Amino acid sequence: MSRRRFQILFARSKGNHEEIPRFGRAVGVISALFLLALVFSFAFSRLHYGWNWDAVYQYRQKFVSGWLITLAISAASLVASLVVGLAAALSHRSPFLPLRYLGKIYVELIRGTPLLVQILVFFYVVADAFGIGNRYVVGTLTLAFFAGAYISEIIRAGIESVGESQLDSARAIGLTPYQTYRYVVFPQVMRRILPPLAGQFASLIKDSSLLSIIAVSEFTLNAQEVNAFTYSTMESYLPLALGYLALTLPISMLSKYLERRYRYAS
Repeated sequence: MSRRRFQILFARSKGNHEEIPRFGRAVGVISALFLLALVFSFAFSRLHYGWNWDAVYQYRQKFVSGWLITLAISAASLVASLVVGLAAALSHRSPFLPLRYLGKIYVELIRGTPLLVQILVFFYVVADAFGIGNRYVVGTLTLAFFAGAYISEIIRAGIESVGESQLDSARAIGLTPYQTYRYVVFPQVMRRILPPLAGQFASLIKDSSLLSIIAVSEFTLNAQEVNAFTYSTMESYLPLALGYLALTLPISMLSKYLERRYRYAS
């Protein structure tokens, strides 16, 4: 094998997808899906289970309404968690010590306690004290503050990955702190935080299922109710899995697109 040929193969082995032909990628995807289909087909063929899709189909509207509510709650929580996470990440670098330690305490408190407990405390204690009775609003805010703690650490790590020499150079040429973050820090941080940020967003969508504990009629609660009505467990929860996949898969695809879009941002 020539040296040039070896270098080309080595470059491809490093994961440079741009050098892989579209036909090759299509074959790879189809092959992987075919193998997965074989595994699950064999597994379900060994399952001695009396399927009853007709009973579940009568409650199809509950699945649709629950999916739409989960979509709305997740979308609002994603936007709010980004705002909360960015604010908490910037508070870590604040020269005002009470604000800096408030951000640190918030992050450690949220990350160190279960989301289920946070939902109960926010709804039955905090929201009740402030006169907020809408469980959908409370659920959205709880998810936002929960995910915001993790997003703040992702953003903080991305900011701290930017070399101190670049910040010194920005100050040397007279950039304000806002201009430094806008033109120097965030363009580099963007691509670095996209993969963990997409993972956190996907987790947030799935974590919304815990809002059923405060009777939010989201996707999971409605699937549980259909299961209770029909005693058809597999038929009730398989659409649940597909519904969540339909919500999380676009986030993963968008993340990969943005990674390619900002490939040269750093």
